[in-house]
Amino acid sequence: MAIMISIPAGVLANQQTATDLASNLSNTITQTGQSINQTLTQIDCSLASSFSGFGFQAPNSTNFDRSQLGQSGQGSGTGRTFDPSQFGGGGTRGQFGGGAFGGGQASPMNQTLYNDINSSISGVVAVEPILQASEGNNETMSMFGRTFTRQITSYTIEGIPLTSDLIDNYPILTTNITAGRNLQAGDSGVVLLSENNSAYFNADVGDTIQILDQDFTVIGIHGTSSVSDQLTLYMNLSDAQSVTNNTGYITSFRVFAQNSDVVTQVARSISSLHSELTVTTGQERLTQLQTLQSTYNTALDSAQASIGQTQTTAFEEIIVVVAATSLIVLFVMLYTVRERTKEIGTLKAIGFSNSTVMGQFMLEGILLSVIAGVVGIAIGIVAAPALSSLLLPSINLFGNTAAAGFTRNVMPTAAASVNLELVLIAFGASVALGALGSLYPAWRAAKIRPAEAMKYE
Repeated sequence: MAIMISIPAGVLANQQTATDLASNLSNTITQTGQSINQTLTQIDCSLASSFSGFGFQAPNSTNFDRSQLGQSGQGSGTGRTFDPSQFGGGGTRGQFGGGAFGGGQASPMNQTLYNDINSSISGVVAVEPILQASEGNNETMSMFGRTFTRQITSYTIEGIPLTSDLIDNYPILTTNITAGRNLQAGDSGVVLLSENNSAYFNADVGDTIQILDQDFTVIGIHGTSSVSDQLTLYMNLSDAQSVTNNTGYITSFRVFAQNSDVVTQVARSISSLHSELTVTTGQERLTQLQTLQSTYNTALDSAQASIGQTQTTAFEEIIVVVAATSLIVLFVMLYTVRERTKEIGTLKAIGFSNSTVMGQFMLEGILLSVIAGVVGIAIGIVAAPALSSLLLPSINLFGNTAAAGFTRNVMPTAAASVNLELVLIAFGASVALGALGSLYPAWRAAKIRPAEAMKYE
C-alpha cells in the first residue's frame, strides 16, 4: 500500500514540475521578448572581455597592441599615450569580478571617456550610464578530483541616473511595480527591490535596509520581467557609485537612437569610435532570445519524454505491486483455511451453510487487508518522497542543454506529497485486493465436506 501511494504521488509531482517549468519558461520568454521589443532603439555597450581588468593591472606590453585604442575616448591620433587606468578601476579589486563581491562579468570604465558618444555621433538622442555590482558568497565544490570556486549571488546593485529627461522619455526603469512606487527623478538614499531581494532582506516598502554598511529606504518592489533582473535592486547612479566606492566609474551604458532605422549605423559608429567596447543592439538581443527559446523548447520536449518514460515505469511497478498484494492475500488465506480445516468441519456439522462459511473467510481477508492498508497508508504518507525517488527514475529536464538562469542536466525526481484522493484510492484498492485474494480460499473452505474435515490432521 505504501508503494501504491508513493508511485502515483511521485508521478503527479513530476508532472507538476514539468507544468511549472513550461509555464515559467513561457512567461520568461514572453516578458523578455516584450522588453526587447520595447527597446529596439537601444544599444548596450560594455568593455570587451579582452580589455577587462585594465584598471587593476597594466597590460602585458608584449601582448597588448596600443594602436587598437587609437580612437578610444580622447579622440583619434597617433603618438597618444594610453593610460589603462582610464578604462577601469575605481574601487577595491574584486568588486566586479571574483572575490566575495562581484559577478565576474562586468568591468568598470571611466565614465568621462564616453561623453563623446552623445556629442559626436549622429542619431544618438540619449546615453544612460549604468553601474552594476553583485554581492554574494563564494562556494567551493569538488568534481572529478578537482576543486572549483563559484560565486552565489545574493543581489545585484544597478545604479542608473535618475534624471527627468531619461525617466520621462526612455525605458530605463522596470515597469512591473508590485508594491510601493517606482524610482523618480532626484531620488537618493532609496532603493527599488525585486521580490527576491525583498525576501532576502526580509524587508517591505518603507523599511530600512543596509547595503554595504549604508542605510537605504525601500521605496518599492518590482516583479521580474526577465531572468536578468530577478536579483536586481535599483538605485540612483550616484548612490551606487558611492556605496561601492567607484565614484566616476560605470560598468556599461545604454545608447538610445532616434529610431530603429539608424540603430545599426549608430552601433557601427560607436564601435569605430571605441574599439574597446562590446556593442549589442536590440535586434541582436531578439535573435539571441529566439535561439534561447528554441533551446528551451527542446528542453521541454526532453522533459516530457522523460516524464512519459517515468509514467510507463510507474504503471509497470503498480501492476507488479497489485499482483504481489493479491498473491500475498491468497496464500495467507489458503494457509488459514488449511490450518482451520477441522474448525470448518465443525461449523458445517452444526449447521453453518456454505455461504456463511464463505462469508466468514471473505470478511477475515478483507479485515486483514483493511488493517494492512491503514498501516501501509501511514507509512506511505511519511515515506512517499523517499520511496518515489527510489522507485522512479530521475527526470531529465534539460538533457545536455544549459540555459542561462536555469538549472541544467538531470534533476532528481520531484518530492512527492500524498493527497486525500490518493489515500482514498489506495484504501479502496486495499479492500478490493483483500476481497479478490480471499475469494478462492473462502470458496474452497465452503466446499469442504464435514466428514472429511473432521478426519483432517
